[in-house]
Amino acid sequence: MKLPKGFLASGIRAGIRKKRPDLGLILVPEGASAAAVFTKNLFQAAPVVLSKASIRKSGGRVKAVVVNAGCANAVSGVEGTEAAKRVRTRAAELLHCPEDEIFLASTGVIGVVLPDRKIREALPDAVARLSSGGVDALSHAMLTTDVGPKVAQASFTIDGKRGRIVGVAKGAGMIHPNMATMLSFVMTDAALSPAALHTALKSAVDRSFNSISVDGDTSTNDTVLLLASGKLGNRANANTSDFQRALNEVCRALAWMIVRDGEGATRVMELEVRGARSERDAKLAAHAVATSPLVKTALHGGDPNWGRILAALGRSGARFSVRRVSLAAGSVTLVANGAPAVYREKDAAKVFARERVPITLDLGSGAASTVVLASDLGHDYVSINADYRS
Repeated sequence: MKLPKGFLASGIRAGIRKKRPDLGLILVPEGASAAAVFTKNLFQAAPVVLSKASIRKSGGRVKAVVVNAGCANAVSGVEGTEAAKRVRTRAAELLHCPEDEIFLASTGVIGVVLPDRKIREALPDAVARLSSGGVDALSHAMLTTDVGPKVAQASFTIDGKRGRIVGVAKGAGMIHPNMATMLSFVMTDAALSPAALHTALKSAVDRSFNSISVDGDTSTNDTVLLLASGKLGNRANANTSDFQRALNEVCRALAWMIVRDGEGATRVMELEVRGARSERDAKLAAHAVATSPLVKTALHGGDPNWGRILAALGRSGARFSVRRVSLAAGSVTLVANGAPAVYREKDAAKVFARERVPITLDLGSGAASTVVLASDLGHDYVSINADYRS
């Protein structure tokens, strides 16, 4: 896959991890407009703190992204911050740009100081390997417990010109709404201001990365960055509706890949909550069901145990009347107006045996709705996370 015009990327092994690639680089030679959203976890990693400050100082201009796997550089004190700064300084020297135009991102174990010397010594090789076809190498260099890389693309028309969006992401654990639930870098050749990008990104994220859950945890390093090289040459005031559609498509595709790749996941519940009094009520209901260990383990077993879903709904804090609630798995109605419906157990079990399990929860109380993707929870999740550091 080729990157949009104006972008180069690479991925190499710097030696942070034992065997796998662990250092990725994105370069926009002529610079890019940028917008980003970050984790709301109070223990924010050094790269998050520095990149948030840099993107403000630069006025939303980014020339390069340096991303590493194997070390989150979070809760690493002054030493971690200084290590990240040294990486930023070295990247700026190599790429001949202000330090504030270098965007940093890290993922891996929390509480370990970044081995910045390894990164600084490897950066010249990462620069030498930059290419317009480097997205595959980049996507592999970002991975931690992921089974495989996550890449998506879409095209759009703006101002009569055909443009492209390419996104890469990593994430399999510590996945839950509260921005951003993983690392993701989305690149486009459209010419858009940082303000326009921020509006578009927030809208896309709310419909994708903020509507997924694997385990109810958010990380210290979560970041989504949107970059626009401007190479398409569209007018600044052009209609961006088709760009928004394509951005939503890429973000949703990446979000689906993250949930499907949830640590040990075998299937995904696509939960639609409708008929809520407000968007807040819809989200409260959806997130309670999506994060319930009992619901997620039933999903793993392919067990249509709908009582667990209603029990989670009942403690969600959403406002509704129990006598108006209905629940369906695909085309099989399980509950109607707060009472068990007549259905065949084997029909419900067939739906729960799918890779993608569609669940509709109607609160019967209003017009608000939301959709959340959630993975199941099985034995492999415990095994992966119990052995994570060893």
